[in-house]
Amino acid sequence: MHWQDRCAARKRAQLDAVPRDWLIDTPLNTQRNVLDVPRACGLLTPREIEITDTIDIDRLLLNLRTAQWSAVEVTTAFYKRAIIAQQLTNCLTEIFVERALARARELDAHLARTGNPVGPLHGLPISLKDQFAIKGLETIMGYAGWIGRYAENDCVLVKLLYECGAVPFVRTNVPQTLMWGETYNHVFGRTTNPYNRYMTPGGSSGGEGALLALRGSPLGVGTDIGGSVRIPAAFCGLYGLRPSCNRLPYSLSVNVQAGQESIVSVLGPLAPSLRALRAFTHALISAQPWRHDPEALRKEWNYAEEALSAHGGPGARLCFAIMPDNGIIKPHPPVLRAVREVREALEAAGHTVIEWEPHRHLEIYEVGERIFAADDAQDYISECALSGEPLIQTMSPETDAHKYALDEPFARTIVGERRHLSVYELWKLHEEKRALRKSSLDHWEATASKTGTGRPVDAIIAPVEPYTACPHGCNSDAFYTTLYNLLDYTACAFPVTFARKDIDVAQPPHAFRNHEDEAVFKLYDPELFDGMPVGLQLVGRTQEEEGVLAMMEVVDRALKAARGPRDVPF
Repeated sequence: MHWQDRCAARKRAQLDAVPRDWLIDTPLNTQRNVLDVPRACGLLTPREIEITDTIDIDRLLLNLRTAQWSAVEVTTAFYKRAIIAQQLTNCLTEIFVERALARARELDAHLARTGNPVGPLHGLPISLKDQFAIKGLETIMGYAGWIGRYAENDCVLVKLLYECGAVPFVRTNVPQTLMWGETYNHVFGRTTNPYNRYMTPGGSSGGEGALLALRGSPLGVGTDIGGSVRIPAAFCGLYGLRPSCNRLPYSLSVNVQAGQESIVSVLGPLAPSLRALRAFTHALISAQPWRHDPEALRKEWNYAEEALSAHGGPGARLCFAIMPDNGIIKPHPPVLRAVREVREALEAAGHTVIEWEPHRHLEIYEVGERIFAADDAQDYISECALSGEPLIQTMSPETDAHKYALDEPFARTIVGERRHLSVYELWKLHEEKRALRKSSLDHWEATASKTGTGRPVDAIIAPVEPYTACPHGCNSDAFYTTLYNLLDYTACAFPVTFARKDIDVAQPPHAFRNHEDEAVFKLYDPELFDGMPVGLQLVGRTQEEEGVLAMMEVVDRALKAARGPRDVPF
């Protein structure tokens, strides 16, 4: 069968998996913002709207473990809303309603029989990026050649989620090859951003971003090798955690470049609330993933770290370093305003804020991009050859493409002529990476002379991208996030504000640093970007998940105190 016919057949099978009475009258494509459709379409009952609008993860889990809400009704409510999200943004891949409901019924029966929940995530529906294998289901991951490839076992993440009482209930869309900050493949098509469907939700966990923005899931799991959790989180008004390597279990999940261990992909949660990230991470670490994944670190949840023992203890004055610009790509006005707002909020809360001086960024950028290109795309080409499908070269749509889509991002130009690297050349890159990590650590430690706390900077706050969610085909830069993957720093994306055309006015040209910096500058249009979420990231040290989440709480409280609870523009 021709690859296009295989893709069309698989897409039809996906549609057939949707219950007929869950289909809605979808708005025309000209309606860009669809955030209000789930509440207005008439499919959800008032109780289902109440359930799926519950952002407070602690309340949701409490209601589940006390049987105020059954696992079946919560799973049904979120499944219906996920199917609405699918019809609006094309965010899903695997749809397995009866299987998920059967799991929920088992949990309800256990609670009724014993009076005890199964685990800390009892009854919680959780969406999964299309990398996390579930026994008996296909894991296509955006490749036509992977259609019909059924998992023989659950990946370790899914196994532990079952132990914790969760209900895996949908899987979400990814780009072909995963190595894009956008989401499009030949099998399932393009995922759009519900804040503005002309814009991308990011990638490669873009299906998660779109689904969670529409509250079609209370918590999702993505992966991040260069920003693939943090970018969708920022583009879709969410929180997203990039843990350090091997803190959370990746074993038996599928991936591209599976043997590439120079810059390691990690899994991380995305959610509309910060507390949900903590609930997921604590539950998974408490399940002792090292019992099942030989590469997972044997590190229990550290309550002292969560209490910020290395940062002066609970209630201590912290010192944050702000990096509004990485010196390579200058951010757009809404992003720079978000940085200023965070700085002002932290200072108003009594914390110290200093400027972060970028350190050897171009060298880090070059080493990272050369590592990613070391096989000269052989992995992607081999997977495409399984079906004969072409390797996708651009995320721009065939029609209505934005005029400032960049054909040659700066990341490609610094790699130079693409070719296979020898083993020795790759080893030399590893040597350079180690030296850069040591130099970066020393640079961080040296900030102790500037903080006034007697400690080095507690955390860095920086953009996730130089822009908010942008038109399809225009997300050319990822170094604001990839920087911390190469250094293996724990990082958490968080929502700050929304772009506003009345105050985020276009600025005059600056001295462009490279051709991508110029293209990003020209991309900005206050009218186009108006209303898009603006997110930043908080960056901590390696293996500092507990501390990063705790410091993120400090920032979140400061922002809320500065202007009240964040408005959600439904």
